[in-house]
Amino acid sequence: MQILPDGPKSDVDFSEILNAIQEMAKDVNILFDELEAVNSPCKDDDSLLHPGNLTSTSDDASRLEAGGETVREKTKSNGLYFRDGKCRIDYILVYRKSNPQTEKREVFERNIRAEGLQMEKESSLINSDIIFVKLHAPWEVLGRYAEQMNVRMPFRRKIYYLPRRYKFMSRIDKQISRFRRWLPRKPMRLDKDTLPDLEENDCYTAPFSQQRIHHFIIHNKDTFFNNATRSRIVHHILQRIKYEEGKNKIGLNRLLTNGSYEAAFPLHEGGYRSKNSIRTHGAENHRHLLYECWASWGVWYKYQPLDLIRRYFGEKIGLYFAWLGWYTGMLFPAAFIGLFVFLYGVITLDHCQVSKEVCQATDIIMCPVCDKYCPFMRLSDSCVYAKVTHLFDNGATVFFAVFMAVWATVFLEFWKRRRAVIAYDWDLIDWEEEEEEIRPQFEAKYSKKERMNPISGKPEPYQAFTDKCSRLIVSASGIFFMICVVIAAVFGIVIYRVVTVSTFAAFKWALIRNNSQVATTGTAVCINFCIIMLLNVLYEKVALFLTNLEQPRTESEWENSFTLKMFLFQFVNLNSSTFYIAFFLGRLIQNWWTRRKVRLEHGPERKIRFPQWEKDYNLQPMNAYGLFDEYLEMILQFGFTTIFVAAFPLAPLLALLNNVIEIRLDAYKFVTQWRRPLASRAKDIGIWYGILEGIGILSVITNAFVIAITSDFIPRLVYAYKYGPCAGQGEAGQKCMVGYVNASLSVFRIADFENRSEPESDGSEFSGTPLKYCRYRDYRDPPHSLVPYGYTLQFWHVLAARLAFIIVFEHLVFCIKHLISYLIPDLPKDLRDRMRREKYLIQEMMYEAELERLQKERKERKKNGKAHHNEWP
Repeated sequence: MQILPDGPKSDVDFSEILNAIQEMAKDVNILFDELEAVNSPCKDDDSLLHPGNLTSTSDDASRLEAGGETVREKTKSNGLYFRDGKCRIDYILVYRKSNPQTEKREVFERNIRAEGLQMEKESSLINSDIIFVKLHAPWEVLGRYAEQMNVRMPFRRKIYYLPRRYKFMSRIDKQISRFRRWLPRKPMRLDKDTLPDLEENDCYTAPFSQQRIHHFIIHNKDTFFNNATRSRIVHHILQRIKYEEGKNKIGLNRLLTNGSYEAAFPLHEGGYRSKNSIRTHGAENHRHLLYECWASWGVWYKYQPLDLIRRYFGEKIGLYFAWLGWYTGMLFPAAFIGLFVFLYGVITLDHCQVSKEVCQATDIIMCPVCDKYCPFMRLSDSCVYAKVTHLFDNGATVFFAVFMAVWATVFLEFWKRRRAVIAYDWDLIDWEEEEEEIRPQFEAKYSKKERMNPISGKPEPYQAFTDKCSRLIVSASGIFFMICVVIAAVFGIVIYRVVTVSTFAAFKWALIRNNSQVATTGTAVCINFCIIMLLNVLYEKVALFLTNLEQPRTESEWENSFTLKMFLFQFVNLNSSTFYIAFFLGRLIQNWWTRRKVRLEHGPERKIRFPQWEKDYNLQPMNAYGLFDEYLEMILQFGFTTIFVAAFPLAPLLALLNNVIEIRLDAYKFVTQWRRPLASRAKDIGIWYGILEGIGILSVITNAFVIAITSDFIPRLVYAYKYGPCAGQGEAGQKCMVGYVNASLSVFRIADFENRSEPESDGSEFSGTPLKYCRYRDYRDPPHSLVPYGYTLQFWHVLAARLAFIIVFEHLVFCIKHLISYLIPDLPKDLRDRMRREKYLIQEMMYEAELERLQKERKERKKNGKAHHNEWP
C-alpha cells in the first residue's frame, strides 16, 4: 500500500518522514490494534507454528544454540538445513555425475559462489549418480538483491478504520447479532482457534532498503524474509548468472534445457502428514497446516485459507484459488435456476402438445435421412427424442439464456470487487508491472540499447518499435495459420462423417450395417482424438516458438502472450480437454510408480528416512507453463457453461459439482504431488480476465443464434400467433399448438428422388404397397403446386421472426450487461473509505511529525544561541 503522497521522493525525505512517524505515533489519536507493532509478529512470521518442529523458522537460531547437538542432529536429518544445522536450504539444484556438461556446471557454480551464495552437495541415497546442490543465501545477499528487486517488506502496523454507522443501522446490526446467537455457527468457516496461524496481523510495506533498515520490523534476521521470498531471490540470482562467455550464455533455464541440471526447485517445509492430531499438538509446518485445513477431502465444504495459500505459494497461485473459489460460489444461483428450468421441462412433459403429436403420429412416414441406404421411418419412432428435447428446449430456456448472460456480467463485476479487497489485504493495490524484473533473455538480447525508465529513473534495455512490430506481425501470422490448421482438421472430421455414413450403411457385415450411425460416430471420435493429440504437441511448440520470437519484456508479458495463443488454439478445438484429463491422471500414477520402485529396490521392511530434498525430487514438477492448464480447464468450462447454456441448462449444475471436487483436487496436487512452485507476485489473474469478458460477449451472440436457429422456440411462437387455432387472439398456450407438427412438415414425392439418392426400400413394409409420398421438416410447397418445393409464406415469417429475435435479444442483453457494469463499482465503498481515511491519517501524522521536528530544531538553535529572525513557525 502506498502511504506517501504523489510526487518525487528523495532518500532524505523518506527517512526523515519515517523517523518522524515513529516518534509521533503515540501522540496521534487514531485507532490501532490492541498490540503495538514492535511487540507483535507480522503476517509472514512463522512463530505461531508448532514449537517442537524446526521447519518453523521463527527462532531457529536461538533453538539451535540452546538445544546443542541433539537439535543439530534433528535439523540435519530433516533435510531443510545444511549439515551444520544453521544455514537453511533456500534452493535445490539436481544433476547427474554422468552428464557430460561438467564444464558449464563448474563455471556456473563458481559464479554462484562469487555472488555470495553458500553451497553444499549431497549424493542421493538411492542413486549415487544423482547429486543435490543445496544453496543458501546469507543475510547480506538477501538484503542486496531484495533492494534491487523492490521486495516489499513490513515497516509498520496498519491503521484500523471503523466506518461510521447511523443509529438506525446500528440498531439493525444489534438485532441481527442477537438473532445470530441462536443460529449454529457456519460450518464452512475455518476454526481459527485450532488454526492460530491464520490470524491476521496486517502491516504497511515498502520496498526494502538497506539504508533504511532500521525502519522495518525485524525481530529476527533469519525470519525477516520468509521462505518463499528467500527462494524467489535465489531464483532471481540464478537466472542472471553466466555459465559461458557470451551475452546469451546466462541463466538457469538454459542449463535445464540443455540437460546440465535435471531439476531446480525450492523445498517444501517438511512433510504434510503427522502422527499427532493438529487439534492437540498443532501444525508441524505450513505444508502440514495446508493439507489439514485445505487439501484434505474431509474439509471439502470449508472455505479456503487464502492467506496461508498466498504465504506458502505466492500471490499468483493464491489469486488462482481465490478466483476458483469465487467462480464456484457464483455457480450456486446459476445451478439452481438451471435445475429449475430442467424440472420445469419434466413437469410440463405430459402437457406438451408437440411431443404428444409426435408420439401419436404413427401414420406419418418420414423420408430417409441419407441417400440410398437409409430406410423410411415413422414419425412416432422419434417419440423419445421429442420428449428428451422438451426437457432442454422449452419456454423457460429463453429466460435462462438471458439470466446466464447477465450472470456472467455480474460474476465478472463482483470479481473485480473481490480482487480489489484481496489486493488491498495482500498489499497489491499499488504494485505495478514496472516493479517486476525484466526477463534475462530480454536483457541479453537488447543489452546494447538502453533508455531511461520513466518510473525508476534507471537505464534499462530497450526494444525498438520497428523491431517489436515486425516480430508481432510474424507471430500473428503464425497464430492465424495454426488456427486455420485446427479448423481444417475439425472440418475434415465433419466431412468424414458425412461421407462414411453411407459407406457403413452399405457394409457387408450386418452388425455394422445396422449400426451405421454408431460406427460413423465411433470412428470419427477415435480419429478426432488422434488429431487432437498430434495438434496439441504441434501447436504447443509453435506457440512457445512464437512467444519467444516476440521477446516479451517481463515474465508476466511472456505468460500473457503464450496464454492467449494457447487459448485460441484450444478454444477452437474444445474437445482437447480429454488430453488434459489423461495427462493429469498420468502424473499421479507417476508418483505412485516412483514410490513403488523405491520399495521394491530396498525391500518392504527397510525404512529409509529420506531428507526433504530427496522427497521433493521424487515428486512431479509443476507444469512448465505455470497455472496455464488449471486456468484453461476452468475457462473452457466457463465457456461451456455460458455459451451453450441454451442447449443444456444443467451445465452450471455439473460445473458446480465438478468445481467442488476440482478445488480440493488442485489443492491436493499442489500440497502433496508436486514440488513446491516458485512463489511469484501478481496483481490479478492476468489476460484470463479479458478472455472471460470475450466469452461473456460471445455467449450472448451464441445463445441468440441457438435459440433462434436450432431451437423450435421461434417456429412455435409464429405458429401459435399466426397460423394455429389461436391466431389473432394473442394467446400461446398448449391448446394453441394443436396441428403444429403437421404444419411444420412438408410433402415429398418419392418419384422425384434422383437415381443416386433413391432409397433401396420402397416403403412397402408400412402399408403393404409402395409409398408415393414421405414427409420432411421444412416449409415448402407440395410437389403438385405451381412452383414445386418452393418456400411458403410461413417460412419467410419464421425467418423474419428469427432475425428479429437475434437483434432484439442481443441488444436487450447487452444493454442490461452495460447497465449492470455501470451500476456496480469496481471498488467497494467501505474499502474505498478505509483507504481514503488511512491516507488522510497518515498525511496528518506526517504533517504533525514535520511540525514537531521544526519546533525541536528551533529550540535547539535557541539553546545554542543561533536563533534567527523571521523563523517559521
